Amino acid sequence: MLEKSYQSQKVEKRLDEMWESSGAFSVGQRSDPWTVMMPPPNITGSLHMGHALNMTLQDILSRYFRMRGRDTLWQPGMDHAGIATQMVVERQLSEKGIDRRTLGRDEFVKRVWTWKEESGGTIVRQLRRLGASPDWERERFTLDEGLSDAVRTVF
Repeated sequence: MLEKSYQSQKVEKRLDEMWESSGAFSVGQRSDPWTVMMPPPNITGSLHMGHALNMTLQDILSRYFRMRGRDTLWQPGMDHAGIATQMVVERQLSEKGIDRRTLGRDEFVKRVWTWKEESGGTIVRQLRRLGASPDWERERFTLDEGLSDAVRTVF
């Protein structure tokens, strides 16, 4: 029997959980791999229409190749957005009358990581809510151990 009204949050939550638990977006060991790297949005904000368009196109391609039997990895990630993140944290400190230079480097970096833990998941939550299908078990952050050396080498 159908409900009198469609309750999207209830239905979408159930479908998201079903997809996640089934491993539908995970990479297997089949042959003929196809991989796309999510251009990492940064941790400083929310999705905008450009993100949504880009992610939708990648999602379409990833689902297409999965349906064709390819071992598909859509690699999710998040960029640390160093300068933008620094500016956000400096603005928060300034509102409290604190200058970052008086904190010292270690304390400032600690506050940046605290801010990242509190705010960094916004875009990921939004992407999940949109139904994006990357392999979320493989999510990376540009300053993760193992990646941070590569980031420092490149930049």
